[in-house]
Amino acid sequence: MKKVTMRDIGKAVGVSAVTVSKAMAGESGVSEAMRQKILQTAAEMGYVNPNVAKQREKRGLDIGVLIPERFFGEGTYYAMLYKLLVQSLADAGHFCLLELLEAGEEAALVQPNLIRNRRVDGLILLGQPSKAYLQLIAGQTTPVVFLDFYDDQARADAVVGDNTYGCYRLTSHLIKNGHKDIGFIGDTAATSSIMDRYLGFMRAMITHDLPIRPECVVKERDDKGNYIHLELPEKLPTAFVCNCDNVARHLIEQLRQEGVRVPEDVSVVGFDDYLPGGAIQPALSTFRLDYQTIIDTAVKLIVDRCNGVVRLCGRVVVGGYPVYRDSDRALGENE
Repeated sequence: MKKVTMRDIGKAVGVSAVTVSKAMAGESGVSEAMRQKILQTAAEMGYVNPNVAKQREKRGLDIGVLIPERFFGEGTYYAMLYKLLVQSLADAGHFCLLELLEAGEEAALVQPNLIRNRRVDGLILLGQPSKAYLQLIAGQTTPVVFLDFYDDQARADAVVGDNTYGCYRLTSHLIKNGHKDIGFIGDTAATSSIMDRYLGFMRAMITHDLPIRPECVVKERDDKGNYIHLELPEKLPTAFVCNCDNVARHLIEQLRQEGVRVPEDVSVVGFDDYLPGGAIQPALSTFRLDYQTIIDTAVKLIVDRCNGVVRLCGRVVVGGYPVYRDSDRALGENE
């Protein structure tokens, strides 16, 4: 089979090999429409970038993991995902280097050390930074994969859980059990994952022709990502859908302090199912994502990019399943 060159791609598209090279390197001087056309043609022709193909012979790649500092801490969701990343990369024969993105550097749009010092072959951005910062990361030439979020304007692969479907299933479960007045806890502007979970909640409510009280959509964090006291409505709904398990725990603790019982007075469901058993009482109903597939997919994508595989950037959605426990109940049950 004849080896495909940049000249071949340029001839097929109607541009020079120089333009093809700029498009693949993410350099200026090529419109986004043309860049996408070139990448599409290169993928269809089976092109492999010779400048990075030699990585296939390398025993191990150095893969950076960049996490906004506000998301990372002992026992957090992102700490769990990071541990899985380290293991998955090691199993594939690669090396993992962690860098925490400080708030000041994020605001000042400072490239991470891993990229500035050219210490890594590729980068996995775990946790959604500001829009300006993620576009900065996506605009440089080191291969990058977004993990647990996506952005429609940034040129990067993304791997996410099936957030919309998961919250749709949880909300539908509550509706099936007689709940018609249901609230949502989560800052929908914080991340694409929270927004998608809210959309799943909304879809279930709209499908069953149920209204959503505006005061029952409650923000749970400040602008720095810290949990805040929940401004719950005076008239509580009969159930809450929370954007994650930690938020559900936060809600249950506040309700308990206010003399509200879960699930006797209010049902609560979470999302993620990553906390150890017994971490939340009563045992939390939630949606469990397929974390190993999420992580392995992100690793494969970044390794492929480092090894010169050319294709259009896309989003991979990985599914999961609901887990029903003791934190929700059917209306009228045990009354």
